[in-house]
Amino acid sequence: MNKKDIYEIIENNKIAKDVYKMIIKGDTSYIRAPGQFINIQVPGYYLRRPISICDYDEETITIIYKIVGNGTDKLSQMKKGETLDILTGLGNGYNIKMVKGDTPLLIGGGVGTPPMYRLCKDLIKEGKKPTVILGFNSKEDCFYEKEFKDLGVDVYITTVDGSYGIKGFVTDAIKEIKEYTYYYTCGTIPMLKAVYNTANTDGEFSFEARMGCGFGACMGCTMETKNGYKRICKEGPVLKKEEIVW
Repeated sequence: MNKKDIYEIIENNKIAKDVYKMIIKGDTSYIRAPGQFINIQVPGYYLRRPISICDYDEETITIIYKIVGNGTDKLSQMKKGETLDILTGLGNGYNIKMVKGDTPLLIGGGVGTPPMYRLCKDLIKEGKKPTVILGFNSKEDCFYEKEFKDLGVDVYITTVDGSYGIKGFVTDAIKEIKEYTYYYTCGTIPMLKAVYNTANTDGEFSFEARMGCGFGACMGCTMETKNGYKRICKEGPVLKKEEIVW
C-alpha cells in the first residue's frame, strides 16, 4: 500500500562527491520495512525519481541520492522549506524475520549503501549483530562510515582505487569475513552478481530498475525470476537469492 503526499524539505546537503543527504517532513505511516523506496516528482520533470529510504521516524524520511542526470541535479539545488510531491511506502523491502542466525552481513555499493542503514538499525533491535561492507570507487565517494560505526557494528570499506580501506571490491571484503549466517545487499547489477557468486549463505538482493509509475501499473520494470516475472517496484525491489535468474 502506498500514499501520495506533499513533503517539506528540512535538509539537503552534500555529503560526498555528487552525493546528497535530504531529510523531508511528512507522513511516514506507509513505510513498513527497510529497503522500501519513495518516488519523487522533481519539479519540471515528467517521470518521478525512485530513491531508496535511508532512515525514517514518525515525521521525517532521510534519503541519500547521487547526481546522475538533470533530474537529480535539480533535486540537489532545492532548498530548505521547498516542497515535493512524493509517493511513499513503495516496494516490498527486506524481510528481517527471514534472517538466519545472529550475524548477518550487510553489503552496500555506492548509493546502494543507504537502505543498509535502516536495515542495520532494525536488525540490531532484533538482537542481531550485523557486519557491514560498503563499497565505493574512491575515498571521495565514501559516506556514512561513521553513522554505521556509531550503531556499534564492524564496518569494512572498500575502494576500487585503493585510496581508502580495502583495495578492490565488496567481494574482496566478503572473503575476509570468517563467519556470517545470512546476507542482505544493494547495488549495481554487476556488484549483485559478484556477491551472488562469492557469498556462501542465503541472502536477499535489492535491484535497481528504470520505473515508469513506481507502483506496479505500467509493468515497465518487470524482471524474470525462477518464480515467474516480477515487477521490481511492486514485488521487488528485494528478491531472495534462490529466485534470481542472471
